Amino acid sequence: MFFHELNRSGCKTYLVGCERTNLALLVDPLKDRVDRYLAALAYHHLTLELIVDSHTHADHRTGVWDLRELSGAKVVMHRRAPAPHIDIHVDDGERLQLGSLQLTFIYTPGHTPDSMCILVGDRVFTGDTLLIGGTGRTDFPGGDPGAQYDSITNKLFALPDSLLVFPAHDYRGNLCSTIGEQKKSNGRIAGRSREAYISLMNNLGMPLPAKVQEALQANESAIEDDSLRFPTLAQLNEVRQLGPAEVYKRLNSPNPPLVVDVREADEFNGELGHIPGSMLLPLRQLSERAQELEKYREREIILVCRAGVRSTTAAAILGGLGFENVCNLKGGMLDWNDAQLPIER
Repeated sequence: MFFHELNRSGCKTYLVGCERTNLALLVDPLKDRVDRYLAALAYHHLTLELIVDSHTHADHRTGVWDLRELSGAKVVMHRRAPAPHIDIHVDDGERLQLGSLQLTFIYTPGHTPDSMCILVGDRVFTGDTLLIGGTGRTDFPGGDPGAQYDSITNKLFALPDSLLVFPAHDYRGNLCSTIGEQKKSNGRIAGRSREAYISLMNNLGMPLPAKVQEALQANESAIEDDSLRFPTLAQLNEVRQLGPAEVYKRLNSPNPPLVVDVREADEFNGELGHIPGSMLLPLRQLSERAQELEKYREREIILVCRAGVRSTTAAAILGGLGFENVCNLKGGMLDWNDAQLPIER
């Protein structure tokens, strides 16, 4: 296995290569370092095959879109990832081959709903789930400290003690650790009960990263137009959320709502399908086409996307435009399909 950490900063990007085939993988690339990654690949005569984001990042723009466009490599994320145009969605326990190397994906929600870790040979890339001497924060939208505790203690700490740990962030000068070391000495979680961990994480009081909504929502939507004004986190938190069963009930009422699907056209007709009778209005076009919804201003509008994230952004945008009766389908078409409710393709 060829291995190199490329950023030499608090944000970590890992290059993994199969020395037999010269096929390569990048884990958690940054948008502003794409030139560096391409230069490293060329220098080591590696062909980029896969690009993995361990989760939807909130503190920096992802480099996966630029790298895919420039190299033709496939983007890999968990099935709960909200962004469009993911080439390969994976779930817990699924595997992919990189030449002679096998990648095993471990679903570890908590930091974000789509957080996962990647097991390759003698090491595990833990994203923002397990850090060296710490854990990822859980106060971003969709964060869940209880789920993170379970992910770490039930999944990561069940791995062999000798396994090397490489997180997506480290600001203390650490290069790597082991599962065994973190089980014994990680001050955030080692020896702490689930209840105590939840209380600790809910009271960290950490400041938000600079320009968090610009990075987070751009990564969630794959919209990198800096002229687009994304809603604030406070506005997102005000959006009313409805589960699939409640939405289905309302659709079968005497005064059904209008369902507006804000995914891309290929997703609307893709594997998850769409809710019968829904209107397609992609998020990237919402602001300029909002006048098409004027005739529905007095009607309830329910926004829909893949995982309920982009549609929350859309609902907040409509709320800012004066639409008062707007809700979001929580969990999006993923949860709608899991509930086996009607779809069209």
